Amino acid sequence: MRFLAFALTLILLASTARGAEIYVDNVRGDDRNRGNAAEFSEGENGPIASITKALRIARKGDQIILSNTGVPYQESITLQGGNNSGWEFAPLIIEGNGAILDGRAPVPVDGWKHVQGDVHCFAPTYKSYQQLYLDDRPAKRVTIEDMSQLDKLQPLEWCLTDGMIFFRTEKDRGPGSYRLTFTARRTGITLYEVRNVKILDLTVQGFQLDGINVHSNCYDIELGGITSRGNGRSGVSVGGASRATLNKSLLGDNGAAQLRGEGFSKTIVIDSTLLENTAPATSRQDAKITIDGQEVSDAPAAETAQAIRLLPRPDAPASPLQR
Repeated sequence: MRFLAFALTLILLASTARGAEIYVDNVRGDDRNRGNAAEFSEGENGPIASITKALRIARKGDQIILSNTGVPYQESITLQGGNNSGWEFAPLIIEGNGAILDGRAPVPVDGWKHVQGDVHCFAPTYKSYQQLYLDDRPAKRVTIEDMSQLDKLQPLEWCLTDGMIFFRTEKDRGPGSYRLTFTARRTGITLYEVRNVKILDLTVQGFQLDGINVHSNCYDIELGGITSRGNGRSGVSVGGASRATLNKSLLGDNGAAQLRGEGFSKTIVIDSTLLENTAPATSRQDAKITIDGQEVSDAPAAETAQAIRLLPRPDAPASPLQR
């Protein structure tokens, strides 16, 4: 009898700990709503508009469900502490449903200054790890040592020098005639001191530093079905003593590394693709990264089994990732 009562108590606790569902819709939602339904009904019942609001009202073990409206979510979000964590049997979940989290902003037309010939420059808010997008794709980047080498830029190419973005236009065109965006927000998703979190089926792009940063003291973190592309430093960075799993995901077009590990962190990569089209597949500083059961060594990424190297044709687009 005591065993039965104990079992019923555990079942009751588990059922109550599974948390609520919070619905987010960045087109039809309203942050004054409760987020308790995907559709509107009476009063404040209906989806909220921002992931930031969802995380603010979330409790341990909740599920945040994003609507894929076709319009990117223009936010930079942080998960921190107990309310943004879950249990082993009931993790906190962000279900992306294929939505996009985007950190870009248009380059102001009056922000460009003429330098020489067809070369113009722009001063971004953050002076390092930048990306310049042309028509929603990372433009072709060239590395130069200093401004004396600006002549190396070909039309529609760019470089980052002395904290400035330099872009060469086509002949007789100004930079304002192009649809140019830059990485204006710092990091797409930051996780700090959270446990038992799943982020699923989400694209994170156009952030100045990292698409996703599992910063410190994060455990049992699963990133599943993630595409993290076109970010200034890395697609995913795992640091401190954090433990994370990257599953069935795609990282590419990032500036310094696709997957980055530092400190005493451990990252397990399963059935995922790390493109070496713009930067090494992995970068680690004392961290442990395991890809499909093989631990990454200090050898270059191309000498191990963890990466796919793309050798684009000279006339190939700057970014091989589909948009």
